[in-house]
Amino acid sequence: MTIFSRIIAQEIPSYRIAENDLFYAFLDISPLVKGHTLVVPKTEIDKFFDMPHDYLQQLLLFAQPIARAIEQAFDCKRCGLSVIGLEVPHAHLHLVPLNSADDLNFTRPKLSPTPAEMKDAQDRICKHLR
Repeated sequence: MTIFSRIIAQEIPSYRIAENDLFYAFLDISPLVKGHTLVVPKTEIDKFFDMPHDYLQQLLLFAQPIARAIEQAFDCKRCGLSVIGLEVPHAHLHLVPLNSADDLNFTRPKLSPTPAEMKDAQDRICKHLR
């Protein structure tokens, strides 16, 4: 069972942003920038592009309102997305508020937000979800 499956099963706490029968979105606890959100399928699939076509399509449709909420919640030019998938063997999409291409630089040091900062980011995004 991956760490993401344990988060989905609520064995590990998370800052949930959205959820449906197929997907779960939550804040990255080591974000690149404030508001960095992960979108994961509830089914363990290692590689992002190994997902069945309709599942991949549904994941992007699930992520779309979250990306829009991120853009409204934070001072950013847009919400970027990235699929890296090296650190956890469970497909996931990174949604990141962007002001420059460097905001998606996964080699730079990550932030270490406090629980209060995480809760603030969660509240800001969820307030804008429709």
